[in-house]
Formats: sequence, C-alpha cells, structure tokens
Amino acid sequence: MSEWISAARAAAEAARNLADAAREKVAESIAPSGQIDAALADRHQRMLHGFAWIATTGEALSATAAWAARANASHAFAEIEELVLRIGFGEYCAQLIGGVPMSQSEIARPFELGIEEAAARFAKDEAVARFFARGNTVETRAALAARLAKGERPDERLGDETLDMIRDQFRAFTANRIAPHAQAWHLADALIPIEVVDEMAGLGVFGVCIAEKYGGLGLGKLAMALVSEELSRGWICAGSLGTRSEIAGELIGENGTEAQKAKFLPRLADGTILPTAVFTEPDTGSDLASVRTKATRDAEGDWRIDGAKTWITHAARADLMTVLCRTDAATPGYGGLSMLLAEKTRGDEATAFPDEGIAGEEIEVLGYRGMREYTLAFDDFKVPADSLLGGAEGMGFKQLMRTFEGARIQTAARAIGVGWNAFDLALTYAMERRQFDRPLIAFPRVSDKLAVMVAELVMARELTYAAARHKDKGERCDIEAGMAKLIAARVAWSNADANVQIHGGNGYALDYAASRVLCDARILNIFEGAAEIQAHVIGRGLVASRLAMSESAM
Repeated sequence: MSEWISAARAAAEAARNLADAAREKVAESIAPSGQIDAALADRHQRMLHGFAWIATTGEALSATAAWAARANASHAFAEIEELVLRIGFGEYCAQLIGGVPMSQSEIARPFELGIEEAAARFAKDEAVARFFARGNTVETRAALAARLAKGERPDERLGDETLDMIRDQFRAFTANRIAPHAQAWHLADALIPIEVVDEMAGLGVFGVCIAEKYGGLGLGKLAMALVSEELSRGWICAGSLGTRSEIAGELIGENGTEAQKAKFLPRLADGTILPTAVFTEPDTGSDLASVRTKATRDAEGDWRIDGAKTWITHAARADLMTVLCRTDAATPGYGGLSMLLAEKTRGDEATAFPDEGIAGEEIEVLGYRGMREYTLAFDDFKVPADSLLGGAEGMGFKQLMRTFEGARIQTAARAIGVGWNAFDLALTYAMERRQFDRPLIAFPRVSDKLAVMVAELVMARELTYAAARHKDKGERCDIEAGMAKLIAARVAWSNADANVQIHGGNGYALDYAASRVLCDARILNIFEGAAEIQAHVIGRGLVASRLAMSESAM
C-alpha cells in the first residue's frame, strides 16, 4: 500500500479526534444540563456551525482515504490519484489547523471553539505534518495540472459493473443531448424540451429508485447520485428534473397506500406524469412547522386547498403536486400537517395553470432556469378524498422528513456535477486561451486553481457516495447526507467562481457558459436546506448523539 494512503488514514483519524474535542466544547456551551438547550444553540450558533464544518471536513478526509484504499486494491492508485490525495489532504488539514471556511467571510478558527490545544496536537501528528509540509505544494499542484491537461482524470470507478455502466451511459447522453444546448436554453429561459424529457424517461431517470414491481429500475441512492451527477455536469436543470420524481417516488413508495402506489409509481417511473414538490411558503422558508396552507373536507369528503406556496419548481408542467398543508387547524406545529397527492392539468406556454382553484406567477431567477420557479395560490382547489398520503392525517411532516436524506444526497451529487462542469470549462479555456505567448494553464495561479478544483471535487464526491452507501444499506444517514450537501455546495460555488476568474472578462459575458454555471452553482447553498440550516442540523445531531452515548454509558 502507498505510504500516502497509510498517512491519509492516520490523518483522517486525527481529524476525527479534533472534531471530538470540538464537540465536547460545543456540548459544554449548548447542553450544560446534559440536554441541548435550543436558545443556547442559537446564541452559540457560530460555534455550533464551526464544529459542524470541522466535523464535515474530517469526514471528507475519511471518505477520501477510503477511496484511495479502494483504488489501490484494484490497482488503480497511480500518480494522479496520489497527487489528488496529497493536495486534498494538505489543503483540508491546513484548514483544520488554521480555520475552516464556512463562507467567503466566515472562518471557523480553533480559538473560537476553545480547541487551540487540540488543534496544536493535530498539527503535530506525524501524518498531518507530512501532508501539511508535502501535500498541497507548488510542485504537486503543477504536476496534477500537467496530468489533467493531458486528459488524465482521477479514478472514478465504483467496482460495480452496473454502476460504472450507468455513469458511462449518462455521461454519453449528457455530452450528446444536454451540454451542446444548455447555454441556449439558459439564455432563452426555456423549459427543457419535452422530447429531451421523454428521452430521459426512456433511460429510466425518473424511476431509478422506484421498485421494479412498479416499473422502476429498483436501484439505490448511489445509482441515483451517479445519474444526477452526470446530468448536472451538462446542466444542473437536467440533473434536477429527477429530483421531484425522486421525492414523490420516495414519499409514495414509503408512505402511500397500495392503491396510491399502484396508481402513481408506474407513471412516475416512466415519466408519464411529472411531479412537483409544494412545501415552501412565502413567510416560512425552512420553518415548516409554521405552514399555513390549509386543506379542509367538503360535504362530499373531498379536500379543498387554500393558501400560498412559493419557490415551486417545474410547477406549470407538472401533473402531480405533493402538497404539505395543514389539515388540523386545532393542532399547532408539525402535528397538524398532512401530505396530499394533488393531481393537476399540465400547463403550457399559453396557459400555465388551466385548472380552477390554482393560479401561479413565475419567479424570474438568475440561473437554474430549465424548469422555472413559481409562486402558487390555491383558492378552494379540489382534491379527491383518497388523495391523503397513506390515508393518515397529521403525518405529513414525518413523511417528508424521511425523504430529506435522499434529496440531500441527490443535491450533493448535482453540486458535484456542476463543479465538474466548471472544471471542464475552465480547463478547456486555460489550454486554448493564450496570453503573453503562453496558454493560460502555463501560469501557476491558473494551474493551481485547476488542481485544487479537482482535488476538492474528489473529496466532495467521495463523501456523497459514502452517504449514499449508508442509505442503500438501510442505515440512517441524515447527518452524512447533510455533510455531503454542505461541502459539495461549497465546492461547486468555489469551482464556478474559479472558472469565471480563469475566463477573465469573458467569464462575465452571457455568451460564455462560465456565467451560466456561476448562476447555477449559487443556488446549491440555498435549496434543500440552506448551508446555515445544514450546519445547525449537523452540529445539533452530532452533539445529541454524543450526549445519548454518554447517558447510556452511565
């Protein structure tokens, strides 16, 4: 085994020890009585979120060390893999020592968490010191950039013939049917052509995780992540088309009645019906407990929906809405919420919402344009009596929570695809564009960016795949999924920004795809749980798990 792989394992373990030290300090601040105090968690939010980022960085190191070991076992750990490992570990170990970026202007530094001594021990660890000194260096970045320029890429094989075939299939489809048209679709603010949607349906995009008995492929979240990643590498909107089907399929597959499964799952799988998720409201955002849209029964027992929703993606073209609404006005908070499966007529350019009782207005956005965003107004919108998901009232929030793991894994995968798109564009431009009689890639500040882009992409990718593997084993992975989304979204944005910088003024021009990718990347830190929400959930979850372990040991 490569000495760098052994060092990576040791450094990843040291990072986990550092994260444990941070968790103890955070627990002292937000759970002095042994139980998390929500008010204290809010008061010490920066500390809590800093811990979440430290822990996430440590898990990215662990996932990347595992990737290197698998590549070595299959005789695929060559020089480019070693360079990626050294650069990635060198950079992230340096961040853990000096400060982990939560955003461009917010750095989680050890002294803020009271873990200066633990950080000093981490820095002195033999493996960490090795990466710090010889990992992310001028020489390793130059060597990696040179290999990338020759067309080499770090190992991405998964050791599974079916999964590797899925990647190849969707990479080819994206290169032929998505990437050549993405910029024009974006500039025209056009919906992805329905014939392309139909082709995607024929490839199984909308039924990846739906059981075979209902017409799906019956594959897992890792396969879903691969499909999302490769489609998003051409355009984020292509990768996101499957998100709504993934959410609806999981909601119905896990919670629906047999009649609901038989009615909707086959048509979701083959793309006959396109769904949309109708959860967010104008004044609630991530605070779903405050959902006000209500559904009441009429004299015939049917449901009538009244209220307002916002940021509803692909709403006009959708045939099915999964609507989170309040069916019990007397029960506040989550307990009064239910999920309705509300069918609607598919709209077109002339009439977006033809049904009585529902109106919509498009939200103009910077990017992420291929499906369009809408505000919706429901006014006595009729939904049949048997549309209550699972036939159970008051279960809407719990039903929705079960989908968050898969949705966040898929969002992380989309972010990785966007990050690769940014790298692909940046490398091509850096090799073709000449300044001062040299290609841009010959300048260290350009080649440095390209090298770090790939190293971080591999680390975010492997953390995402690790979360998907947990999910496919039937294990709870809400924290792992949140970590994957947190870091993948940051990497997508930093890569998109670096891509624009490499393009210079052309990167700011609408005619160049770099500007589109920048706009598309920005949303990843916001939807499916903003980065701040993700960090809060991760930090609280990790502290709570440690408190539970301590209590059980007593």
